[in-house]
Amino acid sequence: MLMVVDVGNTNTVLGVYRKDELLSHWRLSTERDRTADEWGILIRSLFSSGEMSNATVSAIAISSVVPPARPALEEMSLRYFGIQALFIEATMDLGMRVRYHPPADVGADRIVNAVAAYHGFGGPVIVVDFGTATTFDAISSEGEYLGGVIAPGVGISAEALFIRAARLPRVEIRPPANVIGDTTIASIQSGLYWGYAGLVDGILRRMKEELENPYVVSTGGLAELIFQACTEIDSVEKNLTLEGMRLVYERLK
Repeated sequence: MLMVVDVGNTNTVLGVYRKDELLSHWRLSTERDRTADEWGILIRSLFSSGEMSNATVSAIAISSVVPPARPALEEMSLRYFGIQALFIEATMDLGMRVRYHPPADVGADRIVNAVAAYHGFGGPVIVVDFGTATTFDAISSEGEYLGGVIAPGVGISAEALFIRAARLPRVEIRPPANVIGDTTIASIQSGLYWGYAGLVDGILRRMKEELENPYVVSTGGLAELIFQACTEIDSVEKNLTLEGMRLVYERLK
């Protein structure tokens, strides 16, 4: 079986595939200083809850935008699985021409998202990934990665508001009952939720002016929440990144 690990700035998503079937997956907080042993014990605990064992894993693919985490992940793969992990980089032959300048500046997670989206929906297609940053990635009808947009994630936007405005309380990011809030908390929630939905829809409308009738797919931790308020997104695929990693691994192996 193939274990795929996507290490983002905020969250780490881990999944296990048997051929093209995703058997189990988990979302964890990213800890930059997590040791190889901590990684190994954590994964072993997750496997135990899913009635799996380390011995069932025959390959490991990792995509990471957190360089300090790489040595521990390499050591964990060798010590706990006896496997040399494949670290996916944008500069590899991932089966998609990258027209970004320079190509190495594109995060590997954005390319694997693009690969999965084009495989699943054809092109042109746009991927919206709600992570620490919200990224918008455009793929042509010929399957070329064209580039995209990087915006602050809704969590970063909320944190900046709470830090710079001392009298405003921290609130949960969720759909408010009304756009016009009748309390401070409701007003902040409305600004964050509807304001961010407006940002997403506005960017997508402008991107669609440069692409001919693209399909729009979203992914990431807040994808389902923001999708409810957006008019320009066609679907949510929670495991798009994991599926892209599987496809890329199959190509590279």
